[in-house]
Amino acid sequence: MFSFRALLVALLLTAGVGAAPVTFKSRCLDDLVAAVPAILASQNPAGQFGKGLWIVTDQNVLLPLAVAWAQPGENNPFHHRADVLDAIVRGGDALIPAQDADGRFLFLKKDGSKWGQIYMPWTYSRWIRAYQIVRDAMPPEARARWDRALTLGFTGIAKEVAGTKTLANIPTHHAMGLFFASQVFHRDDWAKIAADFMRRAVGEQHPDGYWSEHSGPVINYGFVYVEAVGVYAAASHDLAMTEPLRRAAVFHGHFTYPDGTGVETVDERNPYETGVSRGNVGFTLTPEGRTYFAHQSAKATGRLPADSAATLLRWGEEGEGAAGNDTDRDFDFRLSRGDAAVRRRGPWFIVVSALTAPFESRRWFQDRQNFVSVYHARAGLVLGGGNTKLQPRWSNFTAGDLATFAHRAGDENPEFRPPAGVIHVPASARLLAGDDLGLELDYGGHHAQVRLHIVNDDTLDYIVTGDAALTAHVTLLPKMAEPLRSALTPIPAALKKANVAWDPSATGPWIAHGKARLTLPAATRVDWPVLPHNPYRKDGHAEPAEGRIVLSTPMDGQPQTFRLAITPLGPLPSAP
Repeated sequence: MFSFRALLVALLLTAGVGAAPVTFKSRCLDDLVAAVPAILASQNPAGQFGKGLWIVTDQNVLLPLAVAWAQPGENNPFHHRADVLDAIVRGGDALIPAQDADGRFLFLKKDGSKWGQIYMPWTYSRWIRAYQIVRDAMPPEARARWDRALTLGFTGIAKEVAGTKTLANIPTHHAMGLFFASQVFHRDDWAKIAADFMRRAVGEQHPDGYWSEHSGPVINYGFVYVEAVGVYAAASHDLAMTEPLRRAAVFHGHFTYPDGTGVETVDERNPYETGVSRGNVGFTLTPEGRTYFAHQSAKATGRLPADSAATLLRWGEEGEGAAGNDTDRDFDFRLSRGDAAVRRRGPWFIVVSALTAPFESRRWFQDRQNFVSVYHARAGLVLGGGNTKLQPRWSNFTAGDLATFAHRAGDENPEFRPPAGVIHVPASARLLAGDDLGLELDYGGHHAQVRLHIVNDDTLDYIVTGDAALTAHVTLLPKMAEPLRSALTPIPAALKKANVAWDPSATGPWIAHGKARLTLPAATRVDWPVLPHNPYRKDGHAEPAEGRIVLSTPMDGQPQTFRLAITPLGPLPSAP
């Protein structure tokens, strides 16, 4: 049986020397065609797609339907099919009564929470692109309805984009959609607003290839920038986008774990998330990006989502990969200002960040508190997991009474700044010099250090030093189906069923979880689940799977140095 996964692995290897093109469009069409029946079946008589509570982003499937309708091919039974075009028309019509007088939609989530009126960027950009594809085939009366509704919406979007003072991912995505609207409605003024904003967006990209919305990189939202810039570049042929897209591909290539998941350690907005980001159109427009795209696609399983398949099919570019692919071999990589470093050695992949930031009152920007992540090929991401708010125990070091600083159930507008006496975010940090991997941190005059030493393929020493007032914390990523064991606890804890609060007398010299075992300092306690504040829920609540297993070791009134030894368990996974 044909294995696309195996083909992509082969392409990745050959693309590294420029010997073979990276191709994907045939796969995209197959996956898009496979998705269309379920999309059509989800539409109700009112034209709304999806299940449960209807929200406007349920209509985002207009774009994959339009691409499937327009794309010729022997294996595409939906090409120019009347029922598909009818579903598209009814789907767009369902959006029109949801617009307010200015063209905004209610930002409603599936959980019923309401986040105000918005020109929903993800929906508007897909609606206008779908319209560009099918407009000439639509009945005149339907075109008139859509013309009025989309003109209303993009008139407001044009004003927002033109008036945006601070770069963010939503206006960048809006600018991409606005460019398509300028093509559909022959609006040169909109085309200029879109192009000017896109030039500004790539001009504000950091030379290291990332975008920032507050202080330091966004990783997950970096893909939003790459997609918006990439789709715009593919449609406009604006060559000013090429070099920024190349730099972004190099950045993401280094800040991606070997299993294809994104590195959270330097991300100012999102903690660690499982799942492989396959890449998007923006990664297909340069050789470096195509190599990254093939690399990620080889690690992903299952079919492409319909939206991704449609977008890649319509605007992606097949072609040569880049010569060389050092992220598949041992490497050291540092950001140009020396504020983050990645080291890959055999099965180990370690990230150390010295990016600090002042407290931010907006819920979207997390406290920069957790500066190290450790990944091993056998165990996956063992420790790290990124940042949050209202949870000081996610910090590498703390001082003060942490019980006074916590998320309160149901609080939709919390005070994110810690009370007096609680310190959990350093004022400054710097990477260690030379070949030493680690960093020094200053917590308002309290000094701390983390140092990491790869002993061999099976052992890594995690060494912490702290002032007398500090407590050191290590955050372990939970594997919900795996028990948590300790040397002195006869019955392992099942994470799905039990809370854990083991003091040193219940922990002993080691714990084991998933495919990793850690030897511990004598005074270490273990807690589970230590929950974050989730900014994407109105009340900020988090589910246990979003929590961390936290190891806490106090300095007990005197400066001390502690060592944790990390040992992965089990055999290395087989090659894909």
